[in-house]
Amino acid sequence: MTSPYLTRWVGAGLIALPVSALMTALSTLKPQPDQEKDPQAWAEFVTTPIYLTSHLIGSTGGTILGIFGFLALGIYLAGGRAARIAVPAMVIVVFAQALLLVPSVISTFVTPAVGHAYLAGIPEVMELEFPASMMGTFLLGLLLAFAAQVLLGVAVWRSTVLPKGAGALWIAAAVIFYPLGVVLGMVTTGSSLPTQPVGALLAAVAGGWIAWTAVHVPRQRSRHPRGG
Repeated sequence: MTSPYLTRWVGAGLIALPVSALMTALSTLKPQPDQEKDPQAWAEFVTTPIYLTSHLIGSTGGTILGIFGFLALGIYLAGGRAARIAVPAMVIVVFAQALLLVPSVISTFVTPAVGHAYLAGIPEVMELEFPASMMGTFLLGLLLAFAAQVLLGVAVWRSTVLPKGAGALWIAAAVIFYPLGVVLGMVTTGSSLPTQPVGALLAAVAGGWIAWTAVHVPRQRSRHPRGG
């Protein structure tokens, strides 16, 4: 990155990585009540202002900010030895985040409407079913996001310009957040597990470590072989 203008934008994007992870952690701190076992509690929970705010800022906003961060990380690593891993991973994770915006927006705006309808005396609204394609979109987004996040961690590990520890922590965060958080929560409680905010917080630490290194440690590109 020879252009100071591009360098500033990439630096801002890298700072967005830990910020987006923190936003995600905040949105997953309080799990929803079970919709089937206690629809009243669920409806009251999803119609609160804090629910809308946390999902609008944390889930949707965090996802959008994360896309900026992933693009910046891919660009930062594009000229080094980990480029062959970093660039495809960047493309995949951005595609995955775009897919995950679909259920995120539905959860943010449609779910409160369902809760309000139930509280207004329309219990039949709880029988509302979304098409299977929405679940397919969500699962595909999760799979691609997890795979790409692991690849980004490997790229950071191999880069020689960023700390190996940050790459390892990034991979650990992805494992804790996706398989042990989102997926396990779906098949057990049907809601978020404590592993989700833990994974997001680890990602925030790793992202902060990456951003601090990139912004404060001088980078000598000529000393790092390209390719590989």
